[in-house]
Amino acid sequence: MTLPLGFVVELDRHTRVVDGGRALLGGFPTRLLKLTPRARRLLTGRALVVRDAAGALLADRLLETGMAHPVVGSLPAPTDPRYTVVVPVRDRPRQLDRLLRSIGPGRAVIVVDDASRQPAAVAAVAARHGARLIALAANVGPAAARNAGLRLVTTPYVVFADSDIVLDPDTVSTLLRHFADPRVAMAVPRITGLPTPATTWIERYENSRSSLDLGAHPAPVRPGTPVSWASSACVVARVDALGEGFDAGMRVGEDVDLCWRLVAAGRRVRYEPAVRAAHEHRVRLRDWLQRKAVYGTGAQPLAERHPESVAPVVFAPWSTAFAAALLAGRRWSTPAAAAVLGAVTVRIARKLNGTEHPYRLAVRLTGNGALATLSQTSALLTRHWWPLTVVGCALSGRVRRAAAVAALADIALEYRRDQATLDPLRYGVARRLDDLAYGAGVWFAALRARSSAALRPRVTR
Repeated sequence: MTLPLGFVVELDRHTRVVDGGRALLGGFPTRLLKLTPRARRLLTGRALVVRDAAGALLADRLLETGMAHPVVGSLPAPTDPRYTVVVPVRDRPRQLDRLLRSIGPGRAVIVVDDASRQPAAVAAVAARHGARLIALAANVGPAAARNAGLRLVTTPYVVFADSDIVLDPDTVSTLLRHFADPRVAMAVPRITGLPTPATTWIERYENSRSSLDLGAHPAPVRPGTPVSWASSACVVARVDALGEGFDAGMRVGEDVDLCWRLVAAGRRVRYEPAVRAAHEHRVRLRDWLQRKAVYGTGAQPLAERHPESVAPVVFAPWSTAFAAALLAGRRWSTPAAAAVLGAVTVRIARKLNGTEHPYRLAVRLTGNGALATLSQTSALLTRHWWPLTVVGCALSGRVRRAAAVAALADIALEYRRDQATLDPLRYGVARRLDDLAYGAGVWFAALRARSSAALRPRVTR
């Protein structure tokens, strides 16, 4: 499967053109891609238009490494753009009505009623909008409900949309353009909050820091990358790539599992923030905390199915030594951490030998790696391992200092990055509650399964 003529990709914002255009540095994990003279001529600035087999090969390589992304606005629509919308729902007639209105008339829609307590209200909404209704006798969960609808789809594409979603008019049509790449099996939009005045501080926090919002930049969805999963709240997929669909045995994390199975099968999943789907966030504190904890419980079944992809942190050997030195809190900690970074810089520079300014590039890469290590360590202390952190704080002043620095630094960095409309104090409280609830869910599921798989850090080269 090759990219078609006219397919356009653009270098990722983090991809650096080095050595006067003779090489590219970037991707996930970071790598140096040396370009032949012919390959260099294929790039126009930071873009590449596929005009022949060589261009298709280079564009495919850039997409696979995460060094570039499709320019979705320039891609052609599928020759057969027909799609069916599958909506799993349990009660929520008001939200279902709002979603179906946003889809508009004339679309094939299958509403799967997952054993609603008031099925007549759901049936009335589906009938009013001309949607096909499938009523399940027993509650099977969203994954199995989506599969029930998927089995009835006869169009080339399927759109899964949860009932608490509102679709923008151009969301589906834009996402369909990603299927110009024959390897793309699924494309997802950015999930944002409904454009209504925020009434609670939790809602204002969610509007800037929702678990479903994967950010403002396009990305491949792949384990171990900045966008490692995608929500099934709104998904456009190629029907023939889905097989049996979601894992019906999972009531949470089924969307992550499907993404990772598709990637493992050699398919691509694209995240496209140029278009959006609005989500009705939970705004009551108790409901919000419960949902965060539920998300945490998904880590354990994912760890059982994808042991190489689930870990609270992923460290290289050098970053393990760097983090351990800083956490020790001794007089020798700072010199030891600096020595680790120095050794890594020299090692990277040697790998970049032959490029211009290898040490300058190595310092930049080492610095980025150090920041990533500090961020992951902070998450380990305040999110995934917080029960252990609480015990450590009761026994050690060094742990208390490390936890305080991690918590405050995390709030400061994320508050600036999220451009939150909430004041720093309440943002900080919400951030910590978010982590506590999620971590509690991870530990609850791990203890119930008597497994530490979802809690174990992974060290990899």
